[in-house]
Amino acid sequence: MALRIALVLVLLLGGCTLGPDYMRPPILTPDSHRGVVGTPATESLADLPWWELFRDPVVQELIREALRNNYDLRTTASRVEEARAQVGVVRSFLYPQVNFNGSWNAQRVSRASDPTQSDGGDRHFQNWLAGFGMVWEVDVFGRIRRQTEAAGAAHYATEWDRRGVYLALVADIAQFYFDLRELDLELEITRRTLKLNDDTVTFYQSRFDTGISNRLEVEQAVANRARTAAAIPDLERRIARQEHLINYLLSHNPGPILRGVALTDQYYPPTIPAGLPSALLERRPDVQSAEQLLVAANADIGAAKALFFPTFSLSSTLGAVSHDFSNIVDKRAAIWSVTGGFLQPLFQGWRLFWNYEGTKARFDQALAQYEKAAQNSFREVADALVTIDKLKVEREEKEAQVAALQNASNLSRQRYDAGYSNYLEILIADQQLFDSELLLARLRGAQLNAMVQLYRALGGGWQP
Repeated sequence: MALRIALVLVLLLGGCTLGPDYMRPPILTPDSHRGVVGTPATESLADLPWWELFRDPVVQELIREALRNNYDLRTTASRVEEARAQVGVVRSFLYPQVNFNGSWNAQRVSRASDPTQSDGGDRHFQNWLAGFGMVWEVDVFGRIRRQTEAAGAAHYATEWDRRGVYLALVADIAQFYFDLRELDLELEITRRTLKLNDDTVTFYQSRFDTGISNRLEVEQAVANRARTAAAIPDLERRIARQEHLINYLLSHNPGPILRGVALTDQYYPPTIPAGLPSALLERRPDVQSAEQLLVAANADIGAAKALFFPTFSLSSTLGAVSHDFSNIVDKRAAIWSVTGGFLQPLFQGWRLFWNYEGTKARFDQALAQYEKAAQNSFREVADALVTIDKLKVEREEKEAQVAALQNASNLSRQRYDAGYSNYLEILIADQQLFDSELLLARLRGAQLNAMVQLYRALGGGWQP
C-alpha cells in the first residue's frame, strides 16, 4: 500500500507544464547605427561609468546625492521589494498548507425528538477538538509553476524599471546641470556686453554734451543698452528655476546650486563610439523590462491552459477529540484522516476559454510593446548620433562667425573714429556679436546634452 502511494506521489510531482516555453522573438536589428562609417566598434560609450564621463566634481556629487534621496528611485526600489514578495506568495502554493485547528462545541439534545432521553438522562454534550490539518494542491499540469514563472518575470521587470529610473536620474542631473552652466555663460556674456554698452552710452553722451555727436546716436546707444539689460532678469529667472529643478531631483528644498567647472571647460570625450545595435537589447533597461513582461505574459498562457485540466489535491487531519478537555491528549481521543480527490471542470459558461483567449491577446500586446521598445532604442541612438555630428559642424561655423563679428565690431569703431561711418554700423555689429555669442553658448550646452542623451540612449549609467 505504501509503495502504491509513493508511486502516485512520484507521478503527480513529475507532472507536465502546459503552455509554450519562452523564446526571445526575432528583432529586425540593423548591422550598425546610422551614420557609423565602416565596421562598427564593439566598445561603446555606455561602457564608461558615469563618474568617468561626467568629471566635474560638483555634478558627480549632485548625482550621488540624487541617487541617495530621489523620490522616484525610492519608489521603484519599494516596487522591486513588493514584486519579490509577490513571487514568494505565488510560490507558496506549490507546498502543502499546514494549519493548527482548535474548536469547541456544546449542544443540548431534545427529549421530544430523541425517545432515548425520556428517562431523564443528561441532554447536554460538549466536545473539544485539537489537531493539525494539511491541504496540498498537487501541481500536475504546471499551473502554479507557470504563475510563479510569471511573477518572477514581473519581479525582474520591476528591477529593470528601477535601473531605468537610475539611468534617467543620472542623465537628467547631468543635463540639467549643463543647462544651468549654459545659462551661467549666457548671463556672463550679457553682463559683459552690458558693461560695454554702458561705456558706449557714457562715451556718446559725453560727445553729445560737447557738441561732437548728435542726439540720435545717444538714443540708439541707450536703446541698445536697454535691449541687453532686459535679458539679464530673464536669465536670472531661468537660472533660479533650473536650480529649483535640480534641488527637486535631489529631494531638497529650493535653493542655490554650487558651481564647478565652467561650461567651456567641461570634459568631452575625444571619440564617441556607439557600439553594436544588438547590444541595446541587453543593455537598455526599458527593452529588458518589456521582454520580462513578455515572459510573464507567455507564462500566463500556460497557467490559463492548465485550468482546462483536472486539479488534484490531498488533505489530511491528525488530532484528537474529547468531551473533556483534560482528556484531549489521551490516545483514545486520537483521530486521523487522509483524503485525495480531483476536480475536473466541465462547463463554466465558456469562462475558461475566454480567459485563455485573453491571455493570448495580452501576450500579443506585450510582444508589440517589446518590439516597440527595441525599435525605439535604435531610433534614439540614431537621433543622438546625428545630433552630435551636426552640432559639431554648426558649432564650428558659429565660432567662425563670432570671431568675424568681433573683428567687425572693432573695425566699425575704428571707422567711426576715423569719420568713415556713423554709429549705425557699430550698433549693428554689436547686436550681431551679442546674439551670436549667446547662440554659441547654447550650442556648447547642446553638444554636452547630446552626449548625455547618447549615453542614456545606449543604456549607460545604471551600472553600480
